[in-house]
Amino acid sequence: MSPNTASTGKDNLIADEEEVLQAVILADSFNKRFKPLTTHKPRCLLPICNAPLLDWTFESLALAGVQEIFVICRSHAELVKTAIKNSKWSKPGAGLKIVPIVTAKETFTPGDAMRDIYTHGIITSDFVLVTGDLVSNIRIGDVSGVNHRTRSKGDSAVFVIDPETSKCLHYEAVTGYPPKKYTSIPREILNEHPEVEIRNDLIDCSIDICSVEVPSLFQDNFDYGDVRRDFVHGVLTSDLLMKSIYCYIAKEGYAARVRDTRSYDSISKDILSRWTFPLVPDDNHPGGHSYEHLRGNKYIAKDNSVILSRTCKIGNNTLIGSKSQIADNAQVMASVLGQRCIVGAGSVVRNSYLFDGAVVGPNCVVEHSIIGSGVHIKERTRVERGCLIADGVVVGPQATVKPFSRLSKRRQDSDDEDDEFEDAEEQCEEDDDDDEEGEDGDDEDEVDSELEDVEANQDPEALAKLGAGTNAIIWPLPAVDEDEDIDELEHPDNQRLMRIGDDASDLVLSDPGSVTSSESESESDSDDDDDRFYGSNPASSTTSLPLGTPSNLVAQADSAVISEFQQEVKQSLDRAFAEGHSVDNAAVELKTLRMASNVSLRLVREAVIAAMVNRIKIMAGGGIPQRQEIASMISRWGGLIDKIGGVDPVETVEVLQEYCASSDRLPLFGQILAALYQDDIVDEDDIRAWHGNPKAQGQDVKPASLQDNYNKCWVTGAHMIKQFDEQDSDEESDEDSDEGSDSGEPVVKDPVTEKLPSAGANSSEEELCEESSDEEDEEGNTDEDDSE
Repeated sequence: MSPNTASTGKDNLIADEEEVLQAVILADSFNKRFKPLTTHKPRCLLPICNAPLLDWTFESLALAGVQEIFVICRSHAELVKTAIKNSKWSKPGAGLKIVPIVTAKETFTPGDAMRDIYTHGIITSDFVLVTGDLVSNIRIGDVSGVNHRTRSKGDSAVFVIDPETSKCLHYEAVTGYPPKKYTSIPREILNEHPEVEIRNDLIDCSIDICSVEVPSLFQDNFDYGDVRRDFVHGVLTSDLLMKSIYCYIAKEGYAARVRDTRSYDSISKDILSRWTFPLVPDDNHPGGHSYEHLRGNKYIAKDNSVILSRTCKIGNNTLIGSKSQIADNAQVMASVLGQRCIVGAGSVVRNSYLFDGAVVGPNCVVEHSIIGSGVHIKERTRVERGCLIADGVVVGPQATVKPFSRLSKRRQDSDDEDDEFEDAEEQCEEDDDDDEEGEDGDDEDEVDSELEDVEANQDPEALAKLGAGTNAIIWPLPAVDEDEDIDELEHPDNQRLMRIGDDASDLVLSDPGSVTSSESESESDSDDDDDRFYGSNPASSTTSLPLGTPSNLVAQADSAVISEFQQEVKQSLDRAFAEGHSVDNAAVELKTLRMASNVSLRLVREAVIAAMVNRIKIMAGGGIPQRQEIASMISRWGGLIDKIGGVDPVETVEVLQEYCASSDRLPLFGQILAALYQDDIVDEDDIRAWHGNPKAQGQDVKPASLQDNYNKCWVTGAHMIKQFDEQDSDEESDEDSDEGSDSGEPVVKDPVTEKLPSAGANSSEEELCEESSDEEDEEGNTDEDDSE
């Protein structure tokens, strides 16, 4: 969006091609959502897909045709200036002129930064205003507000737009929690404009094309702190300023801000999925790295320095930086590893981000977390979802980091890190003035003060759980003082919608069985308010429109899209089954439906597995006829599971468990899983990986009946794994026997019996061993027979 005079529209917002297009980057984030990762560095220098966010922003602006950039920085200004100096865009012939501007230490909001810009007098024409955490492939001449799928639930807005002129008539910020049910629109807007668009589904990527007057408006209005909630709202509601704001909604391209850890996760996945093309890891990587793009959106550094064990497993949507090592039986799934990272034997890294030099020891688990540079996670340590671990922290051995923990180093262990910052300062220009040096010293004073407060309130018992070799301190969970006036956007409950790994289901969903009488009365009152909405007071100067609950209209729209998609997939699969389509043709149709609806791959997998399981006939008496029926279905259609756009066998088992546990097909779970194993759709390691996930046992699953069904599936899996172990033991015994035999002829085993007998996956625990024995007797195909 962009302020301008009332007589001009979005077509006049771009300066003449002969003029230099200027841009202003606000390098500071003005919040603490990434603490403690940003204790010693600004957010704009955090890496995303192994390149600093600031470099992604430079790439985005260069792609948009910007020629001159002013980087406005206050916190850690020397580090920002060093990063700019070392950037490829500062080299001669790069086509960009980048000028860092250090603001006053009293700069605490974007509004303060804009007032400082006015004081410096650097703006001479219309300019582009962005933040230092932008990832975009949009041309500025085409767009100033973008709609894309990476949308924050905690920070959104309602836009009222004139569809003919694209003029923004009303703006209202909306937080995700507590849910907001109504938006108030002045009646004058509806009277003056016969047709308006009311949008609550847009993503504001904070790309603003501003007139030269914008900094002066901030200077004249010292109460303007936030660009959207204060400045935009103030301009639209003021009768004195006589200014206008226009919006443009893009239908193509990508633009998003890394506002919080949740959007960091989403945008990383978008980059790996190539939504940002041509800015992708294997081409135009902002960090200058070179990656090989493999099937399943796997990216491996091209310099042949990555060491991958033959028994390790690399999942889809994964990036591995140069000189990294993945040991035996380790798994890296949907994650990003920086340079010189190490993942030890038997460890699992899933949906996580490891910065340069991070080390994960043997038999560790890291879930949905961000791990800083040089972090060492020692053997048999588990890092639960949502954790942020700052640079240089050591955790373990045999430790458990609780969900959403935030860890950083103790101050006495930070000497080496301080030396690095001093080296970075020495690389800066020698003619930096004394004021800037003083401000950088103020940053360190603030950091020391904050760390001192955190260290003074440590829980010895909690620290002991981080392992004997830890050097970490635990940051407290966000809390609100009842007497403190806190911005609702930064309220801890609303911030839960913005943090990685947190579905916040307990905030936006309620269990009808647990509603208290007071809550029921409150809901009744709310229903009365809903009824009164349609008979609003005609004398009121505003009209209230209901917003969707639990959060906003986007949730309703997404739900409608998913419901429609599921219906279309069901019809497509019904046709494929009834008409006997080939697996390849059925897969093509499902991929087309998924692209048209822009839904996750898991939804497609759920639909396919549900359709297959539902079409398995229940045979009277079960036993061999039931296993044959299941084997026939899996043999005919099982390949479809892996041809819908991605291979994730662990997710396949998870979806199968979820569906069987919540339907009448629970008794078939074990036999279906065995059939998937027999057809090589899942293997032994996949079943073990699924079985090791706490959710497989029903953890955090509600209600209790569903949790019991999850546990039954888990017990069935335990029996299968037991058979795997016994089979391995038998094979080792056979090998020893072969070595001691005088005969030089090898023992040839039937390939079917090399795998798990299908009866071994029967969901009935009591009959498990008996049925396996019966089948072996019937088929006469046991290991003992082969040996004979």
